[in-house]
Amino acid sequence: MNAIISAPELANELTGARPPVLLDIRWQLSLAKAAGAAVFDGRAEYEAGHLPGAVFVDLDAELAGPPGAGGRHPLPDVAAFGAVMRRAGVSAGTPVVVYDGGQGWAAARAWWLLRWTGHPDVRVLDGGLAAWTGALSTDVPAPAEGDFAPVPGAVDLLDADGAAALARSGLLLDARAGERYRGDVEPIDRVGGHIPGAVSAPTTENVGPDGRFLAPEVLADRFKALGASGTEVGVYCGSGVSGAHEVLALAVAGIPAALYAGSWSQWSSDESRPVATGPDPQ
Repeated sequence: MNAIISAPELANELTGARPPVLLDIRWQLSLAKAAGAAVFDGRAEYEAGHLPGAVFVDLDAELAGPPGAGGRHPLPDVAAFGAVMRRAGVSAGTPVVVYDGGQGWAAARAWWLLRWTGHPDVRVLDGGLAAWTGALSTDVPAPAEGDFAPVPGAVDLLDADGAAALARSGLLLDARAGERYRGDVEPIDRVGGHIPGAVSAPTTENVGPDGRFLAPEVLADRFKALGASGTEVGVYCGSGVSGAHEVLALAVAGIPAALYAGSWSQWSSDESRPVATGPDPQ
């Protein structure tokens, strides 16, 4: 099964006999901005116009647990996540397509969570809302309750110790921007740098200027050049959101990968964990 779907393919499926459930996951990372700057409001963006029939899902409130020892976006309570998905109309036997405003990170987080909890058919709209050329709707649907019952463990998940071990035994990719990997800047977390042994692989380099993923063979070449050949692969980022997008890019390339969901926000908050800086993995 493909991990992504193009806008024309989605338009065709929506008119077919088995249309997918649509989830709108518009979200932006909130950083300190100039005084008076408006905070991004995904629900307001959704209400202003969304794919017809799409249900809004809040990443911070519904695709993550409360910030704390597990990081800024720890995994949500599984039962609560299942309830959110059922309210959105998600059933085990129904395909799901998730999209966001175009960056792809938030949609990938929903895609990964559904895959991790065992949904067999979920894809991301390649290029997000910006790729959609059809009409938008302001109607808020009330879908029939779904039957999806999440069972964690369908795909690999790393904790901090597992990420540290994989950085030595396999390939651990850091999906953040290069300057954060090197520790040149750190706008959010306690300290800058990276997990010792991790390789810098900014997720922004997996897409073209239009936000759509590069061709599978191009992505495969990129990841193989970074060391993803014949070895286990894991990914982390700042808080398990852009890292999910890198796992998605790896899936497009045909390379399975585990996600360290706690990511740098969890790792760096533990003063006992080692930190590497500079361009060298070690």
